[in-house]
Amino acid sequence: MELRGLLYEKRGRVGIISFHRPEVLNAMNTETVIEMKKVFAAMDEDPDIRCVILTGHGGKAFCAGGDIHEEAEKDVIAAYGFVRTGGELLEKIERFKAPVIAAINGYCLGGGVEFAIACDIRIAADDAKLGSPEIDLGVYPGWGGTQRLPRIVGMSKAREIMYTGDRYTARQALEMGLVDRVVPADRLMDEALALAEKIASKAPMAIRYIKTSIYDGMQCDLQRALQMESALFAHLYATKDTKEAYAAYLEKRPPKGFIGR
Repeated sequence: MELRGLLYEKRGRVGIISFHRPEVLNAMNTETVIEMKKVFAAMDEDPDIRCVILTGHGGKAFCAGGDIHEEAEKDVIAAYGFVRTGGELLEKIERFKAPVIAAINGYCLGGGVEFAIACDIRIAADDAKLGSPEIDLGVYPGWGGTQRLPRIVGMSKAREIMYTGDRYTARQALEMGLVDRVVPADRLMDEALALAEKIASKAPMAIRYIKTSIYDGMQCDLQRALQMESALFAHLYATKDTKEAYAAYLEKRPPKGFIGR
């Protein structure tokens, strides 16, 4: 797969996607959004992929948001097309079959924050800077930021972040719940890979059902969510992985390895 704005590699059962447009601090343009859709579609077809890491190539930026040079030229119709294309990608990331970890290095601004909050887990380097400065351009987060951010940090804090456009340190982001962990910058990928490999070693169908149960459950009332949880839980008892895990426990031996079926 030929890529211009991204790098992709596979390490065992972990897929690693890196934003790679250093000349604009890894800002995303339409071409790169389309490329990332293709990468996620390819990983979706790859049965070996059990966890994904999303990061920025180089130390300066995770993703500085949308490419301002491209966005400044858009009219209403083009802007709507761009925002829906990006929004669909983030919905794909949020609902992807395997957990996606954001390894946030350097600047994570605007659309970069929106990418991060669409991921399952966020690990930030201690020198990362995060913020949603779209207001300074007379717009606001349009790739789901106004919906996901309040669900993560609460409505009041989300308003403050988006109304002011302020930037926050990794420690401040951790305190408000915007990131889950802060690590030394030179340890970021080591920490992300260790977590990804740990997740990849678990039963993939159970992981997928956890994602589904949490995501879909948060969109409906508690009673329906609990019914869905029960149904997904029961379905796992038809899988070879669950049968093997129970057998291994009862026989006091390690499981032979999860196969995703």
